[in-house]
Amino acid sequence: MRRVALVSLVVDDYDEAIRFSTEALGFRLDEDTLRPDGSRWVVVVEPDAGGAGTGLLLARAEGDGRRARTGDQTGGRVGFFLHTDDFARDHARTTAAGVTFLESPRHEPYGSVAVFQDLYGNRWDLLQPAG
Repeated sequence: MRRVALVSLVVDDYDEAIRFSTEALGFRLDEDTLRPDGSRWVVVVEPDAGGAGTGLLLARAEGDGRRARTGDQTGGRVGFFLHTDDFARDHARTTAAGVTFLESPRHEPYGSVAVFQDLYGNRWDLLQPAG
């Protein structure tokens, strides 16, 4: 069996990215290990995925090239898709936690969706798939 295990998300600061990911988005900190070069291996995961979901590797931007990509890893497109089984609950919870939604919720043939941005400006879909 193969699966995508981790996706890197370039961040400015490990601790603020952990706080946003866990407090605002509801992820669980799975690993935070100091590496010999002084960087950290920081992984957040969905709390109910049981190890089967894709985790986010929070990778601190080092150097001008990486810092320039922070918040714009996908050229302004939605690059991350957070699926939910209860759109109204999670929209209300993330809004109350200070997450910035860029649009009002809409209902499409594929599901209920609204675009939000993370701490650095990356665009995400909060999506409850139809059916």
